[in-house]
Amino acid sequence: MNELALYERRFRSAGLPLFIEDYSAREDVFTRAAPFLALVFLGEMLGAVQLDWSLAANVAAALGGLAVLLAAFGLLNRLRQRPFWSFPEEVGRVELSAFVLVPAMLPLIFGGQVESALVTAAANGVLLLAVYAVVGYGLMSIVRWASRRLLTQLRSSLDLLGRALPLLLVFANVLFLTAELWQSARTMPTAFAVLLVALLALVGAAFLVTRVPREVRALEEEAGAAGPPLTTQQRLNVGLVMLVSQGLQIALVGLAVFAFFVTLGVLMVNDTVREQFMGSSGHVLVRLELFGEPVQITRELLRVSGGIAIFSGLYWAVAVLTDASYREEFLDDLTREMSETFKARAEYLALRGSA
Repeated sequence: MNELALYERRFRSAGLPLFIEDYSAREDVFTRAAPFLALVFLGEMLGAVQLDWSLAANVAAALGGLAVLLAAFGLLNRLRQRPFWSFPEEVGRVELSAFVLVPAMLPLIFGGQVESALVTAAANGVLLLAVYAVVGYGLMSIVRWASRRLLTQLRSSLDLLGRALPLLLVFANVLFLTAELWQSARTMPTAFAVLLVALLALVGAAFLVTRVPREVRALEEEAGAAGPPLTTQQRLNVGLVMLVSQGLQIALVGLAVFAFFVTLGVLMVNDTVREQFMGSSGHVLVRLELFGEPVQITRELLRVSGGIAIFSGLYWAVAVLTDASYREEFLDDLTREMSETFKARAEYLALRGSA
């Protein structure tokens, strides 16, 4: 492996693949994801089946769909002057269009299923966007990088944690023993509960995102002075590293609060208390014995604990944003961690210029 490749591997490990020069979706993103996309492409032969057909008819339709997909794959290779069964070395607009449109044709060919065809095309388009986000911006590498530093970052924020948690726990404990909350948890449809969680998570993410551009500029000024200015996409990549780092802290705090209140509910909220809160003992999911006493984990307990955990995560996100000492400490830690990567970028660019 040459020296340039070692630098590029280092950038990928740090979750900053866009520091690589000439990085493109055609050659570096969708090509790396090609085996996964090919597996999905072939699996979509099931788009040819219909539930109201017989087993034999569905097997025949699935095999027919597979034949259509393989034929389209081979013909596209031949049109691009590649061997019939070859994997593309570059995945461009033609290949991506075929991935979206060809599987969507199967429901139309086998049964005229227009709605299913539109859903298949939309789902494939969303999948390509997700692949671009995960592979193109090194999301998995960012999560690994941030996870290794998570406990260190939390230790550095112990002062803020010590100031924020007591008030948070007092508020949460009062809320936890409120009959209206338990009644809402019992009567709220599952779809509404999921929407509520998504809404609160979106609000928390919005709080973080508003700070990211300013923090990226500060980080670039401090750690990136040795190299040329970052491009817009590179700044976005750095911002994603910061967003994931803070997001993991918030998620860990939320999970800890969730586990605490599930434990508290198991010990304090028995079927008699639930009857008083909700007029029902609830939906029991797990029955256990602790020191000879029966304990139960109910769906309502998980919902109530989850709701409090989401609110706690939102509270922590606001505290993170409004506490100047935490932001300084977080940025100092991140600057120290990333300064070596920024230096490596300057060396990498100099090496490319002299090559």
